[in-house]
Amino acid sequence: MNDKDIALIQNAINILNEKLGLVETEKFISLINRNKGFDYTEWQKDLFDDMSIDKLSEKAMEYVNSNKKN
Repeated sequence: MNDKDIALIQNAINILNEKLGLVETEKFISLINRNKGFDYTEWQKDLFDDMSIDKLSEKAMEYVNSNKKN
């Protein structure tokens, strides 16, 4: 593992901790590690499969608006 990979992992864990908290971050990592057949790319493809572009845009805007920092 190179320095960029290590920095990426550290950054991702920091973001998860910030958004989920320590316990939920640990749980998430544990779930991913336990599920060896988990393929994030395939999961992501199927995640929005049944959603129209308009609905996806609406959900994205809701997310952005709910996560704005004042």
